[in-house]
Amino acid sequence: MDDSQLSKESTERSELVSEDGKNIKSVLCQRCGSKVLCPGMAVFSEKEVFLPSMRKKSGLSSTEGSVDGDTLNAHWLVPDMYDFENVGFTNNVGRIKYLICADCEIGPIGWHCLDDKRSFYVALERVTHS
Repeated sequence: MDDSQLSKESTERSELVSEDGKNIKSVLCQRCGSKVLCPGMAVFSEKEVFLPSMRKKSGLSSTEGSVDGDTLNAHWLVPDMYDFENVGFTNNVGRIKYLICADCEIGPIGWHCLDDKRSFYVALERVTHS
């Protein structure tokens, strides 16, 4: 990543993350615009996580062959599933439940490890902000 990309990324991040590390704007589904999180409900977190490519819920559980997707680093960390405005969960995939939009069922927009009851991650690249 060159200096201009880093500068752009830090400028974008400063528009999304408050001084105390929380989301300044609402977090919305990229596809249908449904509100996933209200402002101030999540904390910015950097954690490297692989998420399968986005698709409807019915396509997420297939285990045939390799899974295409992205390794993402920037997430909103939500401590309680009741902090979400609108999110759904897939069936367990190993020890993971993927987060999807509850309205249009597109996802995964994030993930939750069943071993940690207080950590729900929403990938910044998989949502929009308003």
